[in-house]
Amino acid sequence: MRVKGYDDQIRHYQDELAVQYLPAVKAMAYRLKERLPRSIEFDDLVSIGAEELIKLARRYDKNQNDSFWGYGKTRVYGAMLDYLRSLDIVSRANRKLIKMIDEIISQYMDEHGVEPENSYIAAILNEDEQKIKEARRVAAIYNVLPLDDQLESEQKDTFSRIEQEELIEKIMEVLETMPKRDQMIMQMYYFEELTYKEISEILDITPSRISQVHKRVITKIRESIG
Repeated sequence: MRVKGYDDQIRHYQDELAVQYLPAVKAMAYRLKERLPRSIEFDDLVSIGAEELIKLARRYDKNQNDSFWGYGKTRVYGAMLDYLRSLDIVSRANRKLIKMIDEIISQYMDEHGVEPENSYIAAILNEDEQKIKEARRVAAIYNVLPLDDQLESEQKDTFSRIEQEELIEKIMEVLETMPKRDQMIMQMYYFEELTYKEISEILDITPSRISQVHKRVITKIRESIG
């Protein structure tokens, strides 16, 4: 039978552990928020992360893992991504509209070097400007999710036939055919988790151009898996 005082001591240690790493959760939420539209609240991301942090502190056994943040940071980040997934933002209609918008943006950028205004896109598609703005907001959220999420949401039947390792191989095969700069952009965005702005400062190209490259690579990966 466990002594109540001992249980209280353990609970206090767990609470202190969660409090100690709360700044790291806030920093993680801030980095993620930089890649999201204004409609996604920083405080919501922190709340989701803090809730997961407390759960992890309750289960943490320092005898099995001597680094709590090493044990928990992937799970905390995963909880924030799960929150974004729960918004259920990408309907079939949204995907179709986003694809048409991307094509217009790509063509416009090739001709003018900058992204077009929402009013320009709305006029071409004969859509309400607010609808275009919302679709682009959805795309911005969608783009921070892992590659397999983006592929799965659009090609569930194909994805279900492809094992994770095979999917990674296909992604790598596509990336190897791309220019070195495009490979660096994908590396920095997905693995180093840099924002478009940070990548633009490193590579000396505009965030809009980086966005265009990102979308083009995703399209090629989709095509490669059928």
